[in-house]
Parts: sequence; C-alpha cells; structure tokens
Amino acid sequence: MSTVNQLGKYQPYPDYKYSGVEWLGDIPKHWNSFPCRSGVNHLVKKNTNGDEDNYLSLMANIGIVLYEDKGDVGNKKPDDLTKCKIVRKGNLVINSMNYAIGSYGMSPYDGVCSPVYIILDSKPNMLEQRYALRLFENKPFQKQLAILGNGILEHRAAISWDDIKGQYIPLPSLEEQRTIAAFLDYETARIDQLIAKQQQLIKLLKEKRQAVISHAVTKGLNPNAPMKDSGVEWLGQVPEHWDVYRLRHVAKKMKAGPFGTALTKDMYTSSGCKVYGQEQVIPADFNIGDYYVSNEKYLELQQYTVKPGDVLISCVGTFGKIATFPENAEPGIINPRLIKVTPIEKISSRFLEMVLRSHIVFEQMSLSSRGGTMDVVNIGILSELFLPMPPLSEQHSLIVEVQRLKTKFENLIDKAAASISFLQERRTALISAAVTGKIDLRGWQPPKSEVAA
Repeated sequence: MSTVNQLGKYQPYPDYKYSGVEWLGDIPKHWNSFPCRSGVNHLVKKNTNGDEDNYLSLMANIGIVLYEDKGDVGNKKPDDLTKCKIVRKGNLVINSMNYAIGSYGMSPYDGVCSPVYIILDSKPNMLEQRYALRLFENKPFQKQLAILGNGILEHRAAISWDDIKGQYIPLPSLEEQRTIAAFLDYETARIDQLIAKQQQLIKLLKEKRQAVISHAVTKGLNPNAPMKDSGVEWLGQVPEHWDVYRLRHVAKKMKAGPFGTALTKDMYTSSGCKVYGQEQVIPADFNIGDYYVSNEKYLELQQYTVKPGDVLISCVGTFGKIATFPENAEPGIINPRLIKVTPIEKISSRFLEMVLRSHIVFEQMSLSSRGGTMDVVNIGILSELFLPMPPLSEQHSLIVEVQRLKTKFENLIDKAAASISFLQERRTALISAAVTGKIDLRGWQPPKSEVAA
C-alpha cells in the first residue's frame, strides 16, 4: 500500500481479492480481470486503395500528432501510403518498437500510420476508451509487456499483438471506468500544467543565467563605472578602463589539431600519451576517455601538446563547446576536432573561456555565418573575434562572481528539475493506483468551483 500512502488523501477500497495476475496483485473484491483480447479489438486494415493521406506519427510521451516534414529522416512520411494502417479517431495506437519508452496514445484524428504500429479499439460495453488508454499508460503493465517483448523498460522493447492479447487487465464496472477516466483526466491535466510551469521556469532561469554572465563579462560588476564606446557597434559601451582586443592579440599561441592523416584512429593505443577531443571538452571532464598514442607517435605530434591553462575550443559541430585544460589532467595532445589557445600572461584562461562562451562571441559567429549555424571553425575565424578585456585583477574578481552566480542559478534549476521529477512520479503513481483499484474513486466529482467555471 505504499502507493496509497504516497497519494495521501485517497483511500483504498474496503475489500480486496487476489487477481491471479502477478503484476496486478490484489484488486477490489467486486472487480473482475480479463485478457486484453476480450476488451479491445486489434485493427489491421490497410490503406490499400490509398484513400487516406493524413499521415500520423507517434511521439514518445506526447502521443499522436499530424505528420510535419521537418527533415527528420527517421520519421519520414513514406511515399507509398497503401501499406500503412488505417487509424480512426479514438483508436489506441502503440508503437510496437517504442511502447516501453512512452510511444503510445489515443488518436484525435482519422488517418494512416506506420505498419509497425499496433491499432486497438475498445469494445463497446466492455472498456471505456479513456480508461483503456490509462490501462496502457500504467507503468507496471508496460514493464510486463516489455519483458514479453524481450526488452528492458529503459530500452526499446518490441512487442506484438500476440504479447498483448493474453495479458490480463482489471475490469471495474463501466460507471467506475468513466469515473476513473474523468478523475485521471482532471488530475493529470493539473499535474501537467505544474510540470509545464517548472519547465518554463527552467528555461527562463537558463536565459537569465546567460544574460547575467554575459553582462558581467562585457560591462563589469560596478554599475557606476564610467563607460566608453567600445568601437564595435554590436558590443556598445564597455567600462572606461577596459580594452577591446581581437583574440589574436591576447593569444600567445593558437594551434589547430593534427590535419588529415597525421592522426587517425588506427594509430590509437591503449596506453602512452593521451589524446583529447570533444569527448572531454563538451562535458569539461578531462578524466574520461581512453584514446592514446604511443610515445614514439607523440614525438612526431608534440607540437599539439596541451598544457594546463590552454583554452580548448571545439572546431567541428556547433560552436561554443569550450573548456580550460586543468592542472591535474594527464599529459596529452589534441585531436583534429580541437583548437588550443594559449593566452598571454595578462589574460586569465578562465576569463578567456568565460568570454568565449558569452553571447558576444555567438553574436560574431552568427554574423560570420550569416545567421546560420557555423559547423566548422578555424583559426582564421577565431583570430578576428573582438573580446572585451578588463585588467587581470578584475578578471579574477569576475571569475569568482560569475561562479557564484552560476551556482545560484544552478541550484534554482536543480530545485525546479527535482519538482518535475516528483510531479512525474506522482502522475505515474496516480495512474497506476487508479486503474488497478488501489484507491477508491467511487463518487468522485471535480471541485464545484471548476465545474461552475
């Protein structure tokens, strides 16, 4: 009864009996259980004549959506729709390949769908459509089907109608089914609204975090500091005692990784000199990775050696993946996907990293790529970047303050994420408790104030 305890105010039924089904356990004494084939029809009609052209897609944890071609080759509308299955509004649709990760839903449309989808229709006078949907949304039932599909819930377990049809599900009266469905529609809508608010909060916090950090590295911490024109139109004013340099003027050295056949994966060994790449820079974790080259190969490539304080920039893929090489990392070299920048003495590596991560650099990169995403960055492009630079002592102060601000925002983001996790767990527990009879919902009505509204 831990689920009941978790759900607080809801009470169990007065009497229970064993359902005879291991995953289901006890059910209310007046309920029955029966195999799925007794409650739903398996629909396999194909769009043979090509009459239907409304193509439907399933999105995990969202449900059925109208197809939109957004370049997603993994979910592309087929040219030939005659092999697709026909779907009618109210049908329960399950992706046989992805059911265990939330790819199912009730169709709000008439149309056609992929042949790998399983189409079910609840039988009149046996199962209410919305109650049937919630049965298939029940995590314990999903786990049971995942086992039958020779899969694990967290992975993509393929299931079939043969797996489904013999599985026993709980059967309350139609009146109770309607009440349970109405209750879950009401409660899950409230939970989903709360989740959406927390997700929006996280988005706003991330935007605010970026804005605060970008302001700090371009305007400083003193709001009363005298300002001057930076000489760069999009940068605007900077503190009077700051300088604005191109990156090439604050870099002692800039070096791209080995070119062409100088370093290829067939040269990697299990020990020797470590090879660093995007694998370490993207998460800013230099302890991971197991690519090495022999000591002999290192002697050939030692010009690509990375040293503590070097700022490493991912030069292939979306720009902005940047990390400073730490003191405690293994000695090594960079691979062809990185550029290393060694700053001059009056520039802090950490401050340079912060500026390169800020919006002012993304602004310049966007202008260079004419508003698109720059997939490849080279030293020539990086050299021309304009960067605002305070004195070294102020750089250190800014590093400390920015870290404090980042920690503050990250704590708020973590709290919002924890709230989402709790709400999702409550949603799951509520559905499971309601459809399996762990809580007594007979006589439930939505609050009068909301009914009136």
